[in-house]
Amino acid sequence: MDKNIKLEVRNVTKVFGKNPHKVISLLNEGLSKSEIFEKTKQTVGLNNVNFEVYDGEIFVIMGLSGSGKSTLLRCLNRLIEPTAGEILIDGQNITQMSAEELRNTRRTKLGMVFQNFALLPHRTVLDNVAYGLEIQGIPKEDRYFKALAAIETVGLKGYENSKITQLSGGMKQRVGLARAIANDPDILLMDEAFSALDPLIRTDMQNELLALEDRMQKTIIFVSHDLDEALKLGDRIALMKDGKVVQIGTPDEILTEPANSYVSRFVAGVDRSKILTAESVMRRPEPFVSVSSGIRVAIKLMKAHGISSIYVVEGKNRRLRGILMISDALKALKAGKSLEDAMIQEPPQVAPDLPLSDVIPLIAESQYPLAVVNDSGKLLGIMVRGTVLGALAMSGQNGHATAFEEKDPEEKTSEEKSLEEKKFAGEKFEENPPEKTDPISKSKGEAEGKAGNEARFPPESSGIPDISGGINNDGIDTGSASTEAAAKAPLISDTGPGSEVKIC
Repeated sequence: MDKNIKLEVRNVTKVFGKNPHKVISLLNEGLSKSEIFEKTKQTVGLNNVNFEVYDGEIFVIMGLSGSGKSTLLRCLNRLIEPTAGEILIDGQNITQMSAEELRNTRRTKLGMVFQNFALLPHRTVLDNVAYGLEIQGIPKEDRYFKALAAIETVGLKGYENSKITQLSGGMKQRVGLARAIANDPDILLMDEAFSALDPLIRTDMQNELLALEDRMQKTIIFVSHDLDEALKLGDRIALMKDGKVVQIGTPDEILTEPANSYVSRFVAGVDRSKILTAESVMRRPEPFVSVSSGIRVAIKLMKAHGISSIYVVEGKNRRLRGILMISDALKALKAGKSLEDAMIQEPPQVAPDLPLSDVIPLIAESQYPLAVVNDSGKLLGIMVRGTVLGALAMSGQNGHATAFEEKDPEEKTSEEKSLEEKKFAGEKFEENPPEKTDPISKSKGEAEGKAGNEARFPPESSGIPDISGGINNDGIDTGSASTEAAAKAPLISDTGPGSEVKIC
C-alpha cells in the first residue's frame, strides 16, 4: 500500500454547548467527559483526536454508540464544525477554508454515503446518481455518461430508469454508493452505510465494497459499530471511546495486541480464525534449497537442521518449485537421480491473505506442510499444524486452545498430537499412524532425541552426507536395512519446543 498521507487529523476537539472554550480548559485539566457534562451540561463529542489516513486504504472508525465516531466523520467534511484542531486533505487545512473553497473540496475530493440512503424518491436511479454532477452545472449528456458508468460499477445496470421506491434496501444503498463515486472523489466517507441492511445483503455489500476498492483504489473512511465488519473491511482500525481514539492498528494488531482492558473486552469472543491470515502466523521458510544445488546439498541441509523435508526454490526470488522428502532424497542418491526428479512438484500452497478458517481444513488433510506463496510464486513462509494451533492459543482462542491446557505438549506423543489436531479440524476419522508432518516426541530427554537423530543422520564421511549409515561416497548402498528404516521414519516437524510462532 502507498504510504502517502491523504488525510490528517491533528488535535481535533468538538464540544456541543454554549461555552466550548471553557470545556476545552476543563479537558486540559484532565476532567472526563461525564465529569464535564455534570459540571457544565455540555457534551464532549471529540477529545484531542489525532490520526493519519493513507492514500488507497480503508480506514475504519468504530466504537459503541456515543463514542464519537459519526461526529468525527462529519468533522472531516465540516458538516460538523470542529471546535479546535486541524484537518488536512492533501496538505490543505479545510478548517481554514472559505465557504466557496469548502464547496469545491467537497465536490471534487469528498464523497459521502449515508446510513439512511438520503435519496430523492421522486427521481429515477439515473437522476439520483447524477444529482451531484447536476448541481455542479455539468451538462446533461456528460453527467449521464458518468452516472451510467457509476451505476454499472455498483452492479445496477438495467435499473437506470427505475424509481427509488421500487428498489430493495441493498439496491438503494448501491444507488447511494454510485452517487458518491460518480464525482470520482479521492476520499469516500461512509457513515454506517450497511448497518440498516439485512445480514445477507450486508455481507454482499461488504464484498462489493472490497471489490470496488480493489478496482478503483479509493481512500475510504468507514464508520461502523460492528467489530466483525470493521475487521473484514479495514486495512487499519481506529477504536473510539468517549470521544477519544484509544487504539489504532491493523485487525491483527487490534486482536493480538489490545492497548488496554477496554479494547480487550471489545474484541473478546471474536473468531480469530476468520481474522488471522496465513501470512500472520507463517514461519520463515529457512532452510530451503535451490533446484540447482543437487541432492547432496539438500540432504546435508536437512541433516544440519534436523528436518525431514525441505522446500526447493529457483532463482533469487525464491520461486517455489517443490518439496523434497528425506526418503525420496535417499532413494534418488542411491539411484543417481537429480534433485528435480526426486522432489514433489506443486506441493500444497496457500495465499498469504487466506484466513486461518480456510487454512485449517487444508492443513488437516495434507500430509505435507503448507507453503505460503505470493502471486508471483515466491515462497514467503511455511505453515504446519503446530503454528496454527499455537497462533490461536496465543491470541486467546479458548475454544481451540484446550489441547494446550489439558496436557503439557512436551509430554504428548506424536499420536496424541495428531488426534487432537484432527479433532480441532472437526474431522471424523479413524486412528492412523502419525502422518509425515507429525512432530517427533522429545519428552524422553535429550539423550533419546540425540539417538533418534543419529538413526536418521549418522556422521558424514569425506564431506558427503552418509545419511543411512550405509551409503558411501560412491552412492552405493551398503546397508539396505538401515536405509529403508530411515526412509520410513516419520518426518521431523518444525513445531517442536522453542519454535517461533510469528504473530503480526
